[in-house]
Amino acid sequence: MTVNVAEHNLAEASAAPVKIGLRGVGKVFPVRESGRTFAALQEVDLDVRAGEFLALVGPSGCGKSTLLDLVAGLATPTTGQILIDDRPIDGPGTDRGVVFQQYALFPWRTALANVEFGLEAKGVPRRERTERARHHLDLVGLAGFEHRYPHELSGGMRQRVAIARSLACDPEVLLMDEPFAALDAQTRESLQEELLHIWQKTGKTVVFITHGIDEAVYLGQRVAVMTSRPGRVKHVLDVRFDSREGDLRADPAFGEYRHHVWTLLRDEVAAAREQEHEQERAHG
Repeated sequence: MTVNVAEHNLAEASAAPVKIGLRGVGKVFPVRESGRTFAALQEVDLDVRAGEFLALVGPSGCGKSTLLDLVAGLATPTTGQILIDDRPIDGPGTDRGVVFQQYALFPWRTALANVEFGLEAKGVPRRERTERARHHLDLVGLAGFEHRYPHELSGGMRQRVAIARSLACDPEVLLMDEPFAALDAQTRESLQEELLHIWQKTGKTVVFITHGIDEAVYLGQRVAVMTSRPGRVKHVLDVRFDSREGDLRADPAFGEYRHHVWTLLRDEVAAAREQEHEQERAHG
């Protein structure tokens, strides 16, 4: 499959209204053993525009997954505010679909029944939900696998089912927390290409968390780089290619973007490692 995202789509995304707004967001957790607190995020400011694909990259422990949980409404910020269409988030909602690194499929349900699950909860009639589930399995390339159980599918196929399940409820925003991290390199690259195709076809707003610089540059229209803990947005980089056809990773611009992101991350990765060593010494 060839990914073909025209440059005018990038211009449209930059002019689109803000879909998700983070305003001075901080998150502090209590540490039960000591009675102290642990700051995961601090003063995070970020805008995600409607229809854009934003990749978020940062060192381990910088609060990326915590930030995604806050946008999903699975947790609440300690300080600041998160807005969807200028309205404060007050919990989970059907306007946001979440795909985690773990597939989280029901092992006793077929692929089709797993995709239908959210539609059942919404009260969608049986015939309609089956049609929608089949459509979204076809969208992720799983036509013909509707009646397979999770244990009969490869890891990549199981993650496709998880993506189809999120898309079937037609969320406006797709939140993805390192969904391809556990996959082998070939499967991961295939699903990255598939995901870009789905994004182009559906026009969803996507926030994609990753540890991988290559993955962030390949997928994101913009790449937000986070600092070490407590996580903040250090820089947001626009990623634009003359064409997204062919082997994008062979494009000289790809290497330049990758180097730019790594330059921004290098000191943060070193700081994160020092934090880990300090924790080890404190518990040693």
